[in-house]
Amino acid sequence: MSCEKSLALSCEHAFHVKCVAQLRKFGVKQVCPLCRTPLPPGPEKVYEEASRCYCVVLRLVERGHASWSSLPATAQQQLDSALAGWRAAADDGHAGAQDYLGIMYREGRGVAQSDKDAVLWFRKAADQGDASAQSNLGVMILNGRGVAQSDKEAVRWYRKGADQGDAGAQYNLGVMIQEGRGVAQSDAEALRWFKKAAHQGDAGAQYIVGVNSENGCGVPQSYAEAFQWYRKAADQGNADAQCNLGLMFAEGRGVAQNNKEAVRLYKKAADQGDADSQCNLGTMFQDGRGVAQSDLEAVQWYRKAADQGNANAQCNLGYMTFEGRGVAQSHFEAAQWYRKAADQGHIGAQHNLRMMMRAAEAWLG
Repeated sequence: MSCEKSLALSCEHAFHVKCVAQLRKFGVKQVCPLCRTPLPPGPEKVYEEASRCYCVVLRLVERGHASWSSLPATAQQQLDSALAGWRAAADDGHAGAQDYLGIMYREGRGVAQSDKDAVLWFRKAADQGDASAQSNLGVMILNGRGVAQSDKEAVRWYRKGADQGDAGAQYNLGVMIQEGRGVAQSDAEALRWFKKAAHQGDAGAQYIVGVNSENGCGVPQSYAEAFQWYRKAADQGNADAQCNLGLMFAEGRGVAQNNKEAVRLYKKAADQGDADSQCNLGTMFQDGRGVAQSDLEAVQWYRKAADQGNANAQCNLGYMTFEGRGVAQSHFEAAQWYRKAADQGHIGAQHNLRMMMRAAEAWLG
């Protein structure tokens, strides 16, 4: 027979945790039954106050006014208060606080980064049925962080969270089913979960539903439907969706052709580091489509994408270097860029490289 966990109040009288929880639910004055000392705040109030403190710090970081590794003194105090509050609530069994502590240990925010501690707290919350923690635990298991890697175990936790309606878990489960990892592969079943997450506003899922609609994978092919889903994801800042939406505007697929709108969307994604958008933006500058023609700008964007290994950008940069457009002419450097793209199977780069080699052989006699 197991003993129930007890809780010592500020007056030092101890009661079962469940009994204290029931006292807090009463509509009468919440006090110790023995000495009438007011009860301390319950875990829910402690959790809410800690979350408010954290949100203050989070807004500072998101606005670029601070970084997690170097917080101003007042922000650090707020973060310390958040951690202390979450820990108190977590020790009292609050699943939301446990999930947040897991996130903090996973990211190393305000605490020493520890995958094992992250898994410990995620599991505590997940075992209580917290959908977010179930999804987070699945991610840790999938990547083998702080726990043995297992596709099947990751799927099991994703499904628990997905069945409760957690959009992140639904998206993650869709990915596993689509790739056939830890579960039977099924495009139709994957799309069903992606749609559930997409309808809840998950940008990644909205993008994937758009891709499926554009390609007619699991659903009737429809550029108009793809456009709608890409737009939803793009408006949330999803770079992949911004790139694809820009391409639809550039080519007039599912929407009236509009080069300026294509450039605007490519720029948004390119500024986030999306290599395909950087390459596409370079092409728009090279051709003067939707923007003033500029070989210099084209080369700058091609180089950003090429440095990330984008084969199209490497081939385009090879051409610009060969012709001396926007950059000093250099056949040697052009060949280097063509080689990088050719090694990735780029047909155009392979052709250009062969032509350069034939010309060199002819010149050498």
